[in-house]
Amino acid sequence: MTSKRQLQQTYSPIDNSVYVERALASSEDVNDTLQKAVEAQANWLHVTLQERAAICYKMVDAFIANEDEIANQLCWMMGRPIQYARGEVAGLAERARYMIDVADEALATIRLPENTGFLRYIKREALGTAFVIAPWNYPYLTAINVIIPAIMAGNCVVLKHSAQTPLCAEQLFNAFQKAGLPAGVFQYLHLSHADTEAVIKDRRIDYVAFTGSVAGGVMVESASCGRFIGVGLELGGKDPAYVRADADIEHAVATCIDGAFFNSGQSCCGIERIYVDSRVFDEFVCKSVDLVKGYQLGRPDDIYTTLGPMVKASAAGFVRSQIQDAISKGAIAHIDANDFPLDKVGTPYLAPQLLTNVNHQMRVMTEESFGPVVGIMKVDSDEEAIALMNDSEFGLTASVFTQDIDIAVAIGEQLETGTFFVNRCDYLDPALAWTGVKNSGRGCTLSALGYESLTRPKSFHIKILQ
Repeated sequence: MTSKRQLQQTYSPIDNSVYVERALASSEDVNDTLQKAVEAQANWLHVTLQERAAICYKMVDAFIANEDEIANQLCWMMGRPIQYARGEVAGLAERARYMIDVADEALATIRLPENTGFLRYIKREALGTAFVIAPWNYPYLTAINVIIPAIMAGNCVVLKHSAQTPLCAEQLFNAFQKAGLPAGVFQYLHLSHADTEAVIKDRRIDYVAFTGSVAGGVMVESASCGRFIGVGLELGGKDPAYVRADADIEHAVATCIDGAFFNSGQSCCGIERIYVDSRVFDEFVCKSVDLVKGYQLGRPDDIYTTLGPMVKASAAGFVRSQIQDAISKGAIAHIDANDFPLDKVGTPYLAPQLLTNVNHQMRVMTEESFGPVVGIMKVDSDEEAIALMNDSEFGLTASVFTQDIDIAVAIGEQLETGTFFVNRCDYLDPALAWTGVKNSGRGCTLSALGYESLTRPKSFHIKILQ
């Protein structure tokens, strides 16, 4: 583990300037942080649920009060257009408040039916310290999914945020401080990859929640191997949408295109491939092209920008390579990059692209793109659409657009996915479990079920002597 402080620099995708510099935690910093968490948890465990809730509600209020600064930081750290940046503040508030509200139900003692001469019940106990490793693309939403239920359940939390968005950890810490959270219950560390792995291996960590790449998930599982602790992994997707012939085409186009290009396509549950019934295919493509051509690619600090840069030039380069691979294999590109003057090779600014004549031999239809490109493929039946939607290593979300809800549900029952949408996409309802299958990871956050992985059941079997 790092014994002396190294410098971490965050380069803004806006102009490649250094926006943030932070010293990485030393081995002493890490040891102090983990020890404080252990000591704080011994006391926090005995704080009533009502008191925990009051502090967490205050944290949300303090966070919202600083939304202008938070939005500006998001714009500069990860490139989200300023006109959309405040939306993440509202999203955090919605999820946090829901998870606070449902804690009573989720953590309630399970009373078993009366059995003469015995008392039997099951309690849910805190694990200890949760280590949360959060990504840059939705830096607050992904983190809060675990932070609030972990703290409400009586755990302490140590947050390691992405090197691209280090100020997010500090904003959350400041909001908790303003809310009066006892010292040590919520802390953060700026860490290298190697030191992150070392923290996972530390005996003082009792649970790990990771959101990021499949490769990152493999590292987390490997580092935690043999420790017998819980690990939650949310690893992204290649999420499909299917537009049936009876769909409201205007609604389907608007929803799918927004789901594909919002946040410059940098969403784990964004739409990355669209299958359209052949009877409405041409209409869907025509309306989609018109909509995509209306995007304004520009600096995200410009209020008129609707499509900001990708987070790094290398990320844009990866998407460009997918597009070129598809075109070389016969795909048709419907958007002229020349209509988006800021699109330049070697920069994170990338024009949106919509491809047809695509198939599953093309990388753009199988690899996670995580950028502003979507392939649209013609299908002739529900059965063909289902087979193609399931033909993926991922399974995070899937969407069907139709006016026949019964058929939609029947299709959804056959899809290999964690969340199934009808006539919408790319949204997390905090009342529903957020989970994935296959390489999208394992575990569950949000909903009352989100508390299960952050607690352990403890059974009480009491014989009453007469």
